[in-house]
Amino acid sequence: MIKRKFVRIRSLQSGMKIDQAVVDRTGRTLIARGALLDDYMIGALMNRGVSGVYTVEGEEEEEKDEPQKIPEKTRQKIEELKVEDRAKVKLTESVKKRVAQGISYLYNNIESEDFVDATNAITEDLMKAIVENDSIAVDVSALKVSDEYTFKHSVDVATMAMIIGKQHGLSEKEIYDLGISGLLHDIGKTKIPNEILNKNGRLTDAEFDIMKQHALFGYRILQEKNEVSNAIRLGVLQHHEKINGNGYPLGVPQEKIVLFARIISLADIYDALVTERSYKQAFSPRDAVEMIMAMTDELDIQVMRSFLNSVILYPVGSVVKLSNGEKATVVENDPRWILRPKVVGLTTGKVYDLAQDLACANIIVK
Repeated sequence: MIKRKFVRIRSLQSGMKIDQAVVDRTGRTLIARGALLDDYMIGALMNRGVSGVYTVEGEEEEEKDEPQKIPEKTRQKIEELKVEDRAKVKLTESVKKRVAQGISYLYNNIESEDFVDATNAITEDLMKAIVENDSIAVDVSALKVSDEYTFKHSVDVATMAMIIGKQHGLSEKEIYDLGISGLLHDIGKTKIPNEILNKNGRLTDAEFDIMKQHALFGYRILQEKNEVSNAIRLGVLQHHEKINGNGYPLGVPQEKIVLFARIISLADIYDALVTERSYKQAFSPRDAVEMIMAMTDELDIQVMRSFLNSVILYPVGSVVKLSNGEKATVVENDPRWILRPKVVGLTTGKVYDLAQDLACANIIVK
């Protein structure tokens, strides 16, 4: 049986298994999740001002998932009903590698003369992946670029923002610039002290006040880059602003928040919700979408619609579990009802049109 607990730094012992990644301010992994701590690692954590870490005891039991035999008639029905998803953005492994290296370089070399060129190179890779496949949707489960949170998050946010922007009707030049703004939206975190950036647990009010300045720090960093447009800078500055005026760092009202910031804000919130951190569990994509849909007082409703039209939660061909206990294969998605695909039960061969069939109204994908 596995047991997770928070251990204060002075109570750590060599041989304990860490159940979180420890990263530096640029997102580089210093200690990987699952590593066995030694005296050197514990000393390094102390020197960095880390108050404690999550550890795990025991072994996780592997869930035995026996292959399910699907009757031939059910297979045929699945093939007959299958409607391929809208074109999704795809990043090849070579592109993922280049992008991960590029983001790492940016966050470690903000003063470099080729900072803007490096940013453009990454954005061109993302833009090419979108244009070549005529992508209008994103499979949120397939975005992962690296295990390093800041880098993964930046690329996820940029990619999602670009697809939302395309759905929203932006021009290719605007989508490109939006991608740059998304990539750099957290660049100001390079100016936040490590002990705040890597704190395990909730920040104090004073610490959060400092953290909230990262958007302003990012804006100032980009002010020194003459090649960067003001729209890109404002996207970075305002990506935590809310249409109800309760955002930060400036608390500006709805009419003063630029479109880039409205789009990046939504992509940023969604990716944060579905990502596990040392102080929180990840929400499921379904729960994250429902939470986004409830934020009508904070997020732009038109941008939200473009987001919902962009996201594919359950790709065609994937196997899901229904609330009635049956496993099913997804055969069709409706952009208007992303939480309720059409599926075929693997055991019964029954078709569940969760969006249109009233008989399925009490059934959801778990």
